[in-house]
Amino acid sequence: MTTDHSHDEPYYPLGKLPQSELMTLLRRFSSKLDVRVVLGPGLGHDAAVIDFGDRYLVTKTDPITFATDQIGWYVVHINANDVACVGARPRWFVVTLLLPEKKTDRSLVLSIFDQVEAAAQELGVSVVGGHTEVTAGLDRPIAIGSMFGEIEPAHLVRSDGAQPGDSLILTKGIAVEGTAILARELAGSLTSKVDSRLIERASAFLTDPGLSVVKDAMIATSAGEVHAMHDPTEGGVATGIREMVEAANLGATIDAQALPYFPETLALCRALALDPLGLIASGALLLAVAPRDADTIVRALDEAGIRAAVIGQVRAEPGVDLQIDGELHPFPAFRRDEIARLFESLGEGTTTSEHDDASPLI
Repeated sequence: MTTDHSHDEPYYPLGKLPQSELMTLLRRFSSKLDVRVVLGPGLGHDAAVIDFGDRYLVTKTDPITFATDQIGWYVVHINANDVACVGARPRWFVVTLLLPEKKTDRSLVLSIFDQVEAAAQELGVSVVGGHTEVTAGLDRPIAIGSMFGEIEPAHLVRSDGAQPGDSLILTKGIAVEGTAILARELAGSLTSKVDSRLIERASAFLTDPGLSVVKDAMIATSAGEVHAMHDPTEGGVATGIREMVEAANLGATIDAQALPYFPETLALCRALALDPLGLIASGALLLAVAPRDADTIVRALDEAGIRAAVIGQVRAEPGVDLQIDGELHPFPAFRRDEIARLFESLGEGTTTSEHDDASPLI
């Protein structure tokens, strides 16, 4: 945290609240839940699940705060991903748009609504409500979405359902969303450091390989026994792995050679002194699956044109390690997302690292 000497308490930095503090705050609600709440608030839980008899209602809310380009498209897909992570199909969407004063004209509003409409049609989701206003004190649009879906109780995949011995699968690759954001938001400053054709390819990550993991989740759960799924977002794949195993009070060993990096991601991260493992990572689906079904699930995803790889194993011992040439190293842990650190540091003239353990691969 940073300290303002005119203020007695330090301020939180950009990004999510520290995990330990967030867990303490969420415990306020855990003992007061209605009996119909199947899955409530908790670290690593992508969505809430409520019992409606023969169906479970699934709901999730998430804002878009880092990106400005295609914000309407982002907000639909990011929320749909979390609903899909418990095995449900996204069905209904509500969105709140907060728009900056003296920067909002009709063309901006229409473009965001067009983006929301296009993303909803792509997923077969109905936009059923929301709120739009021009708000004082903003320098960019902020979109806050709430997605709802439904699932039969027998098909629910719990966020905390990982089991010792499970194979960990990651689809697509590391930092799909972060790569797209860097290329779209910082293209001007990157052209002197990175080939323009690479920046153009990275910009297209928004749609290819894309941010949606709804298809990934549907294929995986149809192909084999899936115990848990997680959409690694803020804090990157490293944080997503920790959230998944910690939700189940377990640990994991990650195979360094199996981690799927995009060359575009590595090039942008090297140019900006970022670690891709801590870079916002929507677009990849993390799965804990029965080891006997891992190859079948990977093959089913590959046949559908979705890159997938087994990247490690869940274990009973707490903690997460990175295995390199047979030796175990501490897996990087990030106090906040690398992109939040970068955006803040751009105003301070520095891009020094701020994660707990530097990755031995980057």
